[in-house]
Amino acid sequence: MRVLIVEDEVRLARNIADVLQATCGYAVDISVDGEDGRHMALTNPYDLVILDLMLPKIGGLSILRDLRSAGAGVPVLILTARDGTEDIVQGLDAGSDDYLTKPFEMAELVARCKALIRRGYDRPNPLIQVGLLAVDTRARSVQADGRPVELTAMEYRVLEYLALRAGEIVSKEDILEHLYDFDAERFSNVVEVYISALRRKLGGRQDAMVIRTFRGQGYRLEGENT
Repeated sequence: MRVLIVEDEVRLARNIADVLQATCGYAVDISVDGEDGRHMALTNPYDLVILDLMLPKIGGLSILRDLRSAGAGVPVLILTARDGTEDIVQGLDAGSDDYLTKPFEMAELVARCKALIRRGYDRPNPLIQVGLLAVDTRARSVQADGRPVELTAMEYRVLEYLALRAGEIVSKEDILEHLYDFDAERFSNVVEVYISALRRKLGGRQDAMVIRTFRGQGYRLEGENT
C-alpha cells in the first residue's frame, strides 16, 4: 500500500512515516506544503492521504475539495490541531473519511489507516478470504489451506494488494505504483520475481487459490469464492 502524508511539521510527518513503514510495510511519501501535496495527491495512485488542515501555500480543506472535484476517491484522514465541531464538520463535508485531533496516539493512527485502506477497497473485514487463502491484514499473516505461510515483507505486500483486489486483473505497473515510494529503486522484473515466489510458497490446491497471469494485462488472484 502507498500513503501520502501532507504535513508541515517535519518531525511529526517523519514519525508517522516511520511507524507506517515499520508496522504496516506501507510505502510512504511526504509533502510539507499544500501546493506540492496537492500536486502529488492528484497525480499519483495513493491508497490513503493523511492531510493536515493548517498548511503553507494551500490549506488542507482546499486540497481535499480539489481531490473530490477531480473525482479522486482515495480515502483521506484529516489531522488537525483544531478541535472545534465546526472544523470537524467542514472536513467531513468536504469529503474526508475520518479525522484525528492532535496530539494523538500512533497506535490509533495506524488502526484508522488500516481501516480506511480496507474500506477504500470495499474490504472492511481485516481477514480477507480468497478460496483457501486467508490474509490477516491486522497481523500481516497468511494461511494457505490452513497452513501458515512465511513471506518476506515485499511478498506480503504484493499478496495483500492482490487480495484487496481479488477477482480483478491488476497490471504490473499498478502493482509497482502501490509498492514503492518516490525514493525507491525499481527493477523491471521485480513483480515477476515476487509472483513466482508467492506461487511457490502458497502451493496447495491450485483450483482453490491461484495467481493467474493474463498476458499483456497483469495478474488476478482467484479462489473458489471469487
